[in-house]
Amino acid sequence: MKKTTCPLDCYDACSIVLKDKLRGDKDHPVTKGHLCYKMNHYYNFPQLDSAYYKGEKISLNDALDILEERLKKCEPKKVLHFRGSGNFGKMQAITDLFFARYGAVLTAGSLCDAAGQLGIEEGRGKNLILPTTQIQKSELVIVWGRNITSTNSHILPFLNGKTVVVIDPVKTDIAKRAAMHLQIRPRTDLELACILARFVYMQNTEDENFIEERTEDYEFFADFIKTYRMVPTVDKIGVDILEIATLAELMQSMKTVILVGNGVQKYSHGTEVVRMIDSLAAMLGLFGKEGCGVSFLGDTSVELNDPLKVEAKRVQKAVADFGEFDISFIQGSNPVITMPNSKRVIEGLEKSFTVVFGIYMDETAKMADLVIPAKNFLQKNDIRFSYGHEYAGLMPKIEDNQNAISEYEFTKEMFKRFGFDGLKSEEEYIKEYEKQLIKDGEYYKLPSFEDIPYSEEFYTDAGLFCFIDEVDDEFNYEEEGFYLITPKCKTSLNSQFKRDNFLYVHPSTLLKDGDKVLVTSSYGEAEFEVRVREELREDSVLAYSGNEKVNFLTPPKTDNYGNNAVFQEVKVKIRKVG
Repeated sequence: MKKTTCPLDCYDACSIVLKDKLRGDKDHPVTKGHLCYKMNHYYNFPQLDSAYYKGEKISLNDALDILEERLKKCEPKKVLHFRGSGNFGKMQAITDLFFARYGAVLTAGSLCDAAGQLGIEEGRGKNLILPTTQIQKSELVIVWGRNITSTNSHILPFLNGKTVVVIDPVKTDIAKRAAMHLQIRPRTDLELACILARFVYMQNTEDENFIEERTEDYEFFADFIKTYRMVPTVDKIGVDILEIATLAELMQSMKTVILVGNGVQKYSHGTEVVRMIDSLAAMLGLFGKEGCGVSFLGDTSVELNDPLKVEAKRVQKAVADFGEFDISFIQGSNPVITMPNSKRVIEGLEKSFTVVFGIYMDETAKMADLVIPAKNFLQKNDIRFSYGHEYAGLMPKIEDNQNAISEYEFTKEMFKRFGFDGLKSEEEYIKEYEKQLIKDGEYYKLPSFEDIPYSEEFYTDAGLFCFIDEVDDEFNYEEEGFYLITPKCKTSLNSQFKRDNFLYVHPSTLLKDGDKVLVTSSYGEAEFEVRVREELREDSVLAYSGNEKVNFLTPPKTDNYGNNAVFQEVKVKIRKVG
């Protein structure tokens, strides 16, 4: 029996046992022996077994020769290293050492969570992970824009016996079972948090001691929330004011944990949305107390001395223009499908010599000039930190694969070919991470682990929580069209595994299952097959992340502050075509 850790980009970071097949590790304190659809069907999706050049199979060594020749003829500043997060092992970043040394341009920001991350840092200083033990000790759990049955299912047992409230424009599976579901209009999460705060303020039930001793700028925050007039703001949110008042009362009387998902911050003001939710929690004194807190995607770099961190020129990942570079080296990503505004991405890649270093022959690999097969997580040594719970997992090599190359092996080979020195052994890098972990029996906890986060101080300059006091938002809510929602799918991850390519609409559209529709936005158009879903609001349509067509509709923009993609910053129109 051999043990490893799932590398996939989700909260759970499941502990895995390999016997006759991949099985869950029943002894793990969080994942407890269960694996998701993706990992249970991992071998059902064919992986690359050869390198390719111009669509023809070649040897791995020939592929590296071609890459070497191209790089040596190119100006380094005309080379883009675009590294994705299809694999969350720490050693995926080893390639940065080569490309930074070579002088290439790297990326900054995220397609996923940078806006929310910045919002938390502005209030708390650092984004610590909320341990599962504190979720277990809570009384009220608010699931806010986070479909945990699809993206974080191993947290479900920790919700047993809790009062669960869901805030989401979609009636998700967890919403159907919750005590309350506030089915708000998309893009009104900040307004809802403001109105909840106003109820608390009007009733004088804020945590005065916490505010006095552990926060700053509360007076400005109080003035800020007053600018949101009660009646018009509630109308904008689109739920009954009594539901909001009831939730405010529950939060004031119970130990409360808020599980915040990516859905709330896929907008231009995403940083402020998450900071406002944090500010509501601070108003109620929900930090540094047992059974309380706010959980977003935790920052695994906190308190970590990262041996793979590099200085380099960077461009924003969400709006990187591949056409500006002579060579685009794409690692562990499928930007043709996963980046905003697919038409722009495709046009850019067509102008660049495109190299894909990955596991699958996906859409980007199919149009690439050169494809280099990467080893999967079972075929190399690595280590994985979770952004959803406090545990890290080792990933020892379990299988052999002579037809692919690991990220470390690639980096070592390129160092050799370019005459670079200073690369340590693979074991040294992994040990550098491992020695910083906190041993907990058979398992390891993150170096930033705090049993009750922020119980001593916040990590701002003053050591105090800093409230939000303004927001920059110019979105036109009155624009005609449907709100586009793009959540994660249960059977796929980004563009991997079994995708769902349907467009989901409310019955009020009078469309039927199987209808063909042309969907247009300010940024493009695409044709979809329809599925009707009562769980949606009448003003919304849904296409899952990884849908082959959805990013033809999304904006090539980032949020106001966090360098984050804003996939849902758009309204769309629908016309039946078949």
